[in-house]
Amino acid sequence: MNSSFTPWLRHPTVLRIVSPLLLGAVLLGLWQLACVAWKVPVYLVPSPVDIGRTLVSDGPMLFGALWMTLKITFFSFALAVLIGTLAAFVFVQSRVLEASLFPYAILLQVTPVVAVAPLIIIWCSNTTLALIICATLVAIFPIIANTVLGLRSVNPGLLNLFRLNRASRWQVLLRLRIPSALPCFLPGCALPAGWR
Repeated sequence: MNSSFTPWLRHPTVLRIVSPLLLGAVLLGLWQLACVAWKVPVYLVPSPVDIGRTLVSDGPMLFGALWMTLKITFFSFALAVLIGTLAAFVFVQSRVLEASLFPYAILLQVTPVVAVAPLIIIWCSNTTLALIICATLVAIFPIIANTVLGLRSVNPGLLNLFRLNRASRWQVLLRLRIPSALPCFLPGCALPAGWR
């Protein structure tokens, strides 16, 4: 191989972007060739060309369904983050409240959504709202659990310093607990995607 060509192949941009794209193109080509060579029926395994044709012909319907899925995903994620974070803040303020309410959060997590979904669909006249509620129920527990863990894992020395300086609960929450909880809170937000 030409020595002037080798450094170009080792360039980070080539390794991160061009290499995966080339591999993807090769795999798509092999997929197309296999479907044509073995005459695989479209209903069994569609070829990349068949998929492209369907995307063009049924594009408006498919993108409408994609928009609906994205809307439900974003709304339920926002609701789960909001409610889960507020619940974690309440749990951290009082051990009695945490002991009283945390079992219900666990109960929400262990209850299969399939068991609750029919009731939610009956109670909500709007199907989109029912789906948002179901998705929120799935996503909320890891956010509560990780945020509580993060809010509780503050440095005891810093907590004593805040108390020594007569900081209010609000000041301790805003200036100590929330910044300390971020390393646990952010993975908790990423977890619902693969939680169940």
